Amino acid sequence: MDTKKNTILVPYDFTEVADNAVQHAIKVGNELDASIHILHIAKKEEEMAALEEKLNKRADEIGESWGVRPSALVREGTIFKTINAVVEELDCLLVVMGTHGMKGLQKLTGSWALKVIVGSKIPYLVVQSPPKRKDYQKIVFPVDYKSESKEKLKWIQFMYQFSRPKIYMYAAATKEGIIDSRTKANVVFSKNYLHEKGIDYELVLSDGEESFSKETIRFSEKIDADLVLVMTTRDIAFHDYMLGAYEQYIIANSAKMPVLVINPRTDLMKYGYGGFG
Repeated sequence: MDTKKNTILVPYDFTEVADNAVQHAIKVGNELDASIHILHIAKKEEEMAALEEKLNKRADEIGESWGVRPSALVREGTIFKTINAVVEELDCLLVVMGTHGMKGLQKLTGSWALKVIVGSKIPYLVVQSPPKRKDYQKIVFPVDYKSESKEKLKWIQFMYQFSRPKIYMYAAATKEGIIDSRTKANVVFSKNYLHEKGIDYELVLSDGEESFSKETIRFSEKIDADLVLVMTTRDIAFHDYMLGAYEQYIIANSAKMPVLVINPRTDLMKYGYGGFG
C-alpha cells in the first residue's frame, strides 16, 4: 500500500446528515489511517470568506466533539461538478456523503444526484444515520449474476486488513434454493478468492420471495450489519446512465443501512489492491 496519507472527502452543508457523514468518515479514517476533509460548495464568490470562517469554526467543534479535526475546504461551484473535481485535486480514496434516502439525495444534488456517484472514479459511502460501532464487524457482500460482483472483492480485501470484519456473502437464489449458472460462477470465484486471502466469510442464500434488493436490505438489517457493498454497472456511457431499481433501492434503503457504492472504474493499484492475483 502506498505510504502517502489517504484522504477522505465529506461534502458538508451544516446539516445533521452531514454530521453523520463526518462521524462515518472519522470511523473509516481511523481504520485506513486517512485524513478527513469537509467540503462546502459556495454559490457565489462573495460568500467564500464568511463560509470559510463558518466551516473552520465547525471543524474546530468537530475536533472537540469527536477527537478528529477535519480540514475545512470551501469551493465555488456546483455539487455535481465540484465534488469530483476536489476528489481529483486531493487524490481522495473515498467520499462519504450523508443523505435522507432517495429524497435526500435529490435534495442534496438535484436530479443529477446519483450520477455524481456514478461519475466518480472512487467509491462513495452513502449514510443516513451515525455509525453503530467504532469499527466494521459485519459487511454484506451481495452476489448476483453480474460480472461486476467480483470487483467488490478488492474492496473487501482492502477493508479486511484493518478491523477484520465478518463477510456475509449474500447470493441471489430462487425459493427452491437454486442459484443460476452465472451467479453460481460468481459465488465460486468469490469463495475461492476469500478463502485464498484468509478472509472470514459465510455464504447465505436469499429467500427468492421478493426482489434481491429488498431481501439484501432485510438480511442486512436482521444481522445488524455495518455496511452493504453495491456495484454500479460497467461500460454504460456516463451521460446516458440511469441507476437501476436495485441500486437505487439499496442506496436509499429505509433501514438506513450505510452503503458503499463502488464503480467498476475504481483503481486500487496504487493502494496495492489492483487485481485478483
